[in-house]
Amino acid sequence: MAEPRVVGILSPGDMGSAIGRVLREGGLDVVTCLDGRSELTRLRAAEAGLRDRPLDDLLAQADIVLSVLVPGEAVALAETVAQAMKRSGARPVYADCNAISPQTVRTIEGIITGAGGTFIDAGIIGAPPKTGAGGTRFHCSGPDTSAFQALGRHGLNVHVVGREIGQASGLKMVYAASTKGTTALWTELLVAARAMGLERTLLAELGADNPVARQQLAGIPSMPRRARRWVSEMEEIAATLAAIGLPPRMLEGAADIYRFIGETELANQTSREPDPALEQILETLASIVQGRTAH
Repeated sequence: MAEPRVVGILSPGDMGSAIGRVLREGGLDVVTCLDGRSELTRLRAAEAGLRDRPLDDLLAQADIVLSVLVPGEAVALAETVAQAMKRSGARPVYADCNAISPQTVRTIEGIITGAGGTFIDAGIIGAPPKTGAGGTRFHCSGPDTSAFQALGRHGLNVHVVGREIGQASGLKMVYAASTKGTTALWTELLVAARAMGLERTLLAELGADNPVARQQLAGIPSMPRRARRWVSEMEEIAATLAAIGLPPRMLEGAADIYRFIGETELANQTSREPDPALEQILETLASIVQGRTAH
């Protein structure tokens, strides 16, 4: 297809608004749809300079639409977009950039292509991108990824994984298991150690110079505000493993840990607020655990 000039972002949360800002500063026009979105999301979109349009207008204007939201909402959004495509006659390229399993992304491909659209599988590895920084990687796959590859000329760090739908999502799944999956395990073992009065002994046994422990402990404070949306991501990873014949229960357990944390006040903080200290997180979670076992 021709070089994209207008990019649609659904929706502009932390990641989506950051992508939109990079692409806008890279010379593209970026539109979004804020119907039903929170005030914080509206603020992020305004700060990133994104234009707000109704969904039908967005699809009519955009050359490519990027779906960037909570994994558990990816299918529902695709269904909404497909209905709007049929209603409006607009047919932009649709790139699903969510942390979902290859099976789920193929379901979404069917929804979009069934409405006459073109589909690209994409996965994001890293923090929300910044202009001029190449740390965040955008992987894509599919028979024709040219529309997504073109975004690499406007600020994104784009890599092609292969020609099959599901490859980019599969890479995201196994990578996320190595990061967010292990964060869940480390959080659980540290909470267990504190609940049993063994935290100091455990940390001494691990050693102050243990690079793995240092890295894992440093990552926990930013986790609680992400816990709720990581539940469905862990479930998608579990589904990915089950589909190829591997046991899914470790990642189902990671989902349970994030579900547990998501039920606490720790999860109510936003990215605009300071992260809680590791001490506060462990004390809060261990107190809940101890309260349960006391009854």
